[in-house]
Amino acid sequence: MKKLRKPEELSILFEDSMRLLVGGFGISGTPLTVLDALAKFEAGNYEVVSNNLGDNGKGLHKVFMAGKIDKAIGSFFTINKEAIEAWSKGELEIELLPQGTLAEAIRCGGAGIGGFYTPTALGTKLAEGKEVREIDGVRYLFEKAIKGDIALIKADKADKAGNLVYHSTARNFNPMMATAAKIVIAEVDEIVEIGEFSPEEIVTPHIYVDYIVESKYVKQGGSYIETR
Repeated sequence: MKKLRKPEELSILFEDSMRLLVGGFGISGTPLTVLDALAKFEAGNYEVVSNNLGDNGKGLHKVFMAGKIDKAIGSFFTINKEAIEAWSKGELEIELLPQGTLAEAIRCGGAGIGGFYTPTALGTKLAEGKEVREIDGVRYLFEKAIKGDIALIKADKADKAGNLVYHSTARNFNPMMATAAKIVIAEVDEIVEIGEFSPEEIVTPHIYVDYIVESKYVKQGGSYIETR
């Protein structure tokens, strides 16, 4: 399978100061195996777009603690206490976006749309420095589309062509991010033969996926346990 890689083989793709799109909501739908490897790669100074910065020493929390992240764009960072402390000291730049705005900005990036107008966050500190426009008597805030250099996403299964299916809410930001980056790395729990998915099951077509990594984590109860 040409797209299948070991995590350490992907290090050559990463360069300093890249913008990374990282899937996940909390830890659900997070490419934990790839992020473990990313924390050990030589490159760093990343700008990360993700809902949050990991949790309980897993995911982006490891990458942050390895000193690899300079800026975070997302919605919910307070579960990473070290990141908040770094922000308060001026050591980490944070750009907050409401979750719906974050999702739509990434979708626009993948669809080739430059941005969109939304009433969300209008009149708050999050609107400072952004364009405001009135449309049909309603004021809207302009939000730019978000694109990335590399997307790190998590799916439930891939076939050998790279078509992806997702499990329930672990789908979250992953399909949108797969369309909005130059390179897409998908971590999956299982790889199956081509033809095992019906067309209706496939959420991310193989054309978007450049590399596949098999996950070394399994979910047990409410936790993700490293097994491989």
